[in-house]
Amino acid sequence: MTDPVWASIHAERAALAADLAGLTEERWATSSLCSGLTVREVLAHLTASASLNAVRWMAGVIRCRFDFDRQVAVRLAEQLGATPAETLERFRSVVASTTKPPLPVVAMLGETLVHGEDIRRPLGLRRDHPVEVVTRVAAYYQGSDQVVVARSRVAGLRLVADDGPFTSGKGPLVSGPTLALVMAMTGRTACCDDLDGEGVELLRSQCGAGTV
Repeated sequence: MTDPVWASIHAERAALAADLAGLTEERWATSSLCSGLTVREVLAHLTASASLNAVRWMAGVIRCRFDFDRQVAVRLAEQLGATPAETLERFRSVVASTTKPPLPVVAMLGETLVHGEDIRRPLGLRRDHPVEVVTRVAAYYQGSDQVVVARSRVAGLRLVADDGPFTSGKGPLVSGPTLALVMAMTGRTACCDDLDGEGVELLRSQCGAGTV
Protein backbone atom coordinates (compact mmCIF):
# COMPACT_ATOMS: atom_id res chain seq x y z
CA MET A 1 0.00 0.00 0.00
CA THR A 2 1.36 3.44 -0.96
CA ASP A 3 2.34 5.70 1.92
CA PRO A 4 -0.06 8.68 1.69
CA VAL A 5 2.71 11.14 2.54
CA TRP A 6 4.91 9.86 -0.28
CA ALA A 7 1.89 9.95 -2.58
CA SER A 8 1.44 13.64 -1.69
CA ILE A 9 5.13 14.34 -2.31
CA HIS A 10 4.95 12.72 -5.73
CA ALA A 11 1.79 14.67 -6.60
CA GLU A 12 3.39 17.96 -5.53
CA ARG A 13 6.52 17.25 -7.58
CA ALA A 14 4.49 16.31 -10.64
CA ALA A 15 2.39 19.47 -10.37
CA LEU A 16 5.50 21.64 -10.07
CA ALA A 17 7.12 20.02 -13.10
CA ALA A 18 3.94 20.63 -15.10
CA ASP A 19 3.77 24.27 -13.99
CA LEU A 20 7.34 24.88 -15.16
CA ALA A 21 7.09 23.08 -18.49
CA GLY A 22 6.51 26.21 -20.56
CA LEU A 23 8.84 28.57 -18.73
CA THR A 24 10.97 30.78 -20.99
CA GLU A 25 14.75 30.84 -20.63
CA GLU A 26 14.67 34.31 -19.10
CA ARG A 27 12.14 33.43 -16.42
CA TRP A 28 14.31 30.61 -15.11
CA ALA A 29 16.65 33.34 -13.84
CA THR A 30 13.89 34.93 -11.68
CA SER A 31 14.84 35.38 -8.04
CA SER A 32 13.04 32.88 -5.82
CA LEU A 33 11.82 33.47 -2.27
CA CYS A 34 15.06 31.81 -1.14
CA SER A 35 17.61 34.57 -0.69
CA GLY A 36 20.31 34.52 -3.37
CA LEU A 37 18.81 31.65 -5.39
CA THR A 38 16.98 31.70 -8.70
CA VAL A 39 13.92 29.56 -9.31
CA ARG A 40 16.11 27.25 -11.40
CA GLU A 41 18.54 26.78 -8.50
CA VAL A 42 15.74 26.00 -6.05
CA LEU A 43 14.43 23.35 -8.44
CA ALA A 44 17.93 21.82 -8.62
CA HIS A 45 17.97 21.78 -4.81
CA LEU A 46 14.72 19.80 -4.81
CA THR A 47 16.25 17.33 -7.24
CA ALA A 48 19.27 16.97 -4.98
CA SER A 49 17.09 16.28 -1.94
CA ALA A 50 15.26 13.56 -3.82
CA SER A 51 18.56 11.97 -4.90
CA LEU A 52 20.36 11.70 -1.55
CA ASN A 53 20.01 8.71 0.72
CA ALA A 54 21.34 8.75 4.28
CA VAL A 55 24.74 7.33 3.32
CA ARG A 56 25.39 9.83 0.51
CA TRP A 57 24.09 12.67 2.66
CA MET A 58 26.46 11.82 5.51
CA ALA A 59 29.38 11.35 3.15
CA GLY A 60 28.75 14.81 1.75
CA VAL A 61 28.46 16.34 5.20
CA ILE A 62 31.80 14.83 6.20
CA ARG A 63 33.40 15.95 2.96
CA CYS A 64 32.12 19.49 3.60
CA ARG A 65 33.41 19.32 7.20
CA PHE A 66 29.89 19.61 8.65
CA ASP A 67 29.26 22.88 6.83
CA PHE A 68 25.61 22.20 5.95
CA ASP A 69 25.23 25.30 3.78
CA ARG A 70 28.21 24.19 1.72
CA GLN A 71 26.73 20.70 1.43
CA VAL A 72 23.50 22.20 0.06
CA ALA A 73 25.43 24.33 -2.44
CA VAL A 74 27.53 21.39 -3.64
CA ARG A 75 24.53 19.10 -4.13
CA LEU A 76 22.55 21.86 -5.87
CA ALA A 77 25.41 22.41 -8.33
CA GLU A 78 25.50 18.69 -9.07
CA GLN A 79 21.87 18.77 -10.22
CA LEU A 80 21.73 22.13 -12.00
CA GLY A 81 22.66 20.86 -15.45
CA ALA A 82 23.91 22.89 -18.38
CA THR A 83 20.56 24.43 -19.33
CA PRO A 84 17.16 25.12 -17.74
CA ALA A 85 15.72 22.31 -19.85
CA GLU A 86 18.21 19.91 -18.32
CA THR A 87 17.43 21.21 -14.82
CA LEU A 88 13.74 20.48 -15.39
CA GLU A 89 14.43 17.07 -16.91
CA ARG A 90 16.55 16.08 -13.92
CA PHE A 91 13.71 17.11 -11.62
CA ARG A 92 11.21 15.11 -13.66
CA SER A 93 13.42 12.06 -13.24
CA VAL A 94 12.97 12.15 -9.44
CA VAL A 95 9.23 12.90 -9.30
CA ALA A 96 8.47 9.34 -8.15
CA SER A 97 11.61 8.92 -6.04
CA THR A 98 11.36 7.76 -2.43
CA THR A 99 15.04 8.45 -1.76
CA LYS A 100 15.63 10.94 1.04
CA PRO A 101 18.23 12.20 3.50
CA PRO A 102 17.82 11.13 7.16
CA LEU A 103 14.66 13.18 7.68
CA PRO A 104 11.04 12.32 8.44
CA VAL A 105 8.98 11.81 5.30
CA VAL A 106 6.72 14.69 6.32
CA ALA A 107 9.78 16.97 6.29
CA MET A 108 10.29 16.02 2.65
CA LEU A 109 6.66 16.91 1.98
CA GLY A 110 7.17 20.26 3.68
CA GLU A 111 10.31 20.96 1.66
CA THR A 112 8.58 20.04 -1.59
CA LEU A 113 5.56 22.22 -0.88
CA VAL A 114 7.46 25.23 0.48
CA HIS A 115 10.15 25.27 -2.20
CA GLY A 116 7.46 24.79 -4.83
CA GLU A 117 5.91 28.03 -3.62
CA ASP A 118 9.36 29.67 -3.40
CA ILE A 119 9.43 29.07 -7.14
CA ARG A 120 5.80 29.74 -8.06
CA ARG A 121 5.12 32.97 -6.19
CA PRO A 122 7.80 35.10 -7.90
CA LEU A 123 6.70 33.68 -11.26
CA GLY A 124 3.05 34.53 -10.65
CA LEU A 125 2.02 30.86 -10.74
CA ARG A 126 -0.65 29.39 -8.50
CA ARG A 127 -1.46 25.90 -7.26
CA ASP A 128 -4.49 25.03 -5.18
CA HIS A 129 -2.85 22.50 -2.88
CA PRO A 130 -5.16 19.94 -1.26
CA VAL A 131 -6.09 21.38 2.12
CA GLU A 132 -5.27 18.13 3.91
CA VAL A 133 -1.73 18.23 2.51
CA VAL A 134 -1.08 21.81 3.56
CA THR A 135 -2.65 21.13 6.96
CA ARG A 136 -0.33 18.15 7.49
CA VAL A 137 2.69 20.35 6.68
CA ALA A 138 1.47 23.15 8.96
CA ALA A 139 1.03 20.72 11.85
CA TYR A 140 4.58 19.43 11.33
CA TYR A 141 6.24 22.84 11.16
CA GLN A 142 4.43 24.32 14.17
CA GLY A 143 6.02 21.62 16.31
CA SER A 144 9.49 21.40 14.77
CA ASP A 145 12.69 23.36 14.33
CA GLN A 146 14.29 20.49 12.41
CA VAL A 147 15.69 21.48 8.99
CA VAL A 148 14.13 24.95 9.23
CA VAL A 149 13.31 27.05 12.28
CA ALA A 150 9.52 27.18 12.47
CA ARG A 151 8.30 26.22 15.96
CA SER A 152 10.44 28.89 17.62
CA ARG A 153 9.35 31.50 15.07
CA VAL A 154 5.67 31.14 15.95
CA ALA A 155 6.08 30.62 19.70
CA GLY A 156 3.65 32.86 21.58
CA LEU A 157 1.28 33.26 18.62
CA ARG A 158 -2.13 31.76 17.92
CA LEU A 159 -2.35 30.50 14.35
CA VAL A 160 -5.76 29.91 12.80
CA ALA A 161 -6.36 28.83 9.21
CA ASP A 162 -9.42 30.29 7.50
CA ASP A 163 -9.57 27.62 4.80
CA GLY A 164 -9.05 24.45 6.80
CA PRO A 165 -8.89 22.91 10.28
CA PHE A 166 -5.37 23.99 11.29
CA THR A 167 -5.04 25.87 14.59
CA SER A 168 -2.08 26.12 16.93
CA GLY A 169 -0.72 27.98 19.91
CA LYS A 170 -1.85 30.76 22.20
CA GLY A 171 -1.26 34.48 22.03
CA PRO A 172 -1.86 37.25 19.48
CA LEU A 173 -3.88 35.97 16.52
CA VAL A 174 -2.46 35.30 13.07
CA SER A 175 -5.06 34.04 10.61
CA GLY A 176 -5.30 33.37 6.91
CA PRO A 177 -4.85 30.62 4.32
CA THR A 178 -3.04 27.54 5.61
CA LEU A 179 -0.43 27.87 2.87
CA ALA A 180 0.38 31.44 3.89
CA LEU A 181 0.75 30.31 7.52
CA VAL A 182 3.16 27.57 6.42
CA MET A 183 5.23 29.95 4.32
CA ALA A 184 5.40 32.55 7.10
CA MET A 185 6.28 29.86 9.66
CA THR A 186 9.26 28.94 7.51
CA GLY A 187 10.45 32.54 7.23
CA ARG A 188 8.92 33.83 4.00
CA THR A 189 8.23 37.48 4.88
CA ALA A 190 6.31 38.23 1.70
CA CYS A 191 3.64 35.71 2.66
CA CYS A 192 2.76 37.70 5.79
CA ASP A 193 0.91 40.02 3.40
CA ASP A 194 -1.70 37.27 3.03
CA LEU A 195 -2.34 37.08 6.79
CA ASP A 196 -4.45 39.07 9.26
CA GLY A 197 -4.55 39.60 13.03
CA GLU A 198 -2.76 41.44 15.78
CA GLY A 199 0.12 38.96 15.69
CA VAL A 200 1.06 39.45 12.03
CA GLU A 201 3.62 42.19 12.57
CA LEU A 202 5.32 40.19 15.30
CA LEU A 203 5.50 37.20 12.99
CA ARG A 204 6.78 39.41 10.18
CA SER A 205 9.57 40.69 12.42
CA GLN A 206 10.62 37.10 13.10
CA CYS A 207 10.74 36.14 9.45
CA GLY A 208 13.62 36.69 7.08
CA ALA A 209 14.82 35.50 3.75
CA GLY A 210 13.65 32.01 2.92
CA THR A 211 16.24 29.29 3.33
CA VAL A 212 16.85 26.01 1.57
